[in-house]
Amino acid sequence: MRQDVPVFELPVHRWYCPNCDATSVTKELKPHTQYHTCPKLRFMSVPFVAVGTKAKIELNEREDYEAGDMVFKDPEMGRPVMNMTTTRDEGTDVRVYAPTATARGGA
Repeated sequence: MRQDVPVFELPVHRWYCPNCDATSVTKELKPHTQYHTCPKLRFMSVPFVAVGTKAKIELNEREDYEAGDMVFKDPEMGRPVMNMTTTRDEGTDVRVYAPTATARGGA
C-alpha cells in the first residue's frame, strides 16, 4: 500500500544591503533576519533588508563621555557606537549597544 507524503517547499527569502553590494538568499519558515559584515558601515554586523524594501541603515556614535564605561566600539574607527538604526517605509528598528556596568570591590 502506497502512502503519499506531502512535501513542503521552504519559502525563499532574498536579501540585500542598502549600503554595499552584498546579497543573500535564505530558506526558512520562521520569521528571521539575515546579518552580514558590511564594509561600508565600518565592518559592523548589520542586517540585510528584504529585496523590494527601501531602507537606510545608519550607525550612531555615542556622543557623551565614556567615563570608563565598557562600551562597544566599531572595529574600524575605534569609536563608541550607541546604536544602529534600520529605517524602512513601514517603521524603524534599533539595535542598541548599551554600556556594561562595572564595579570594584573594596575593603
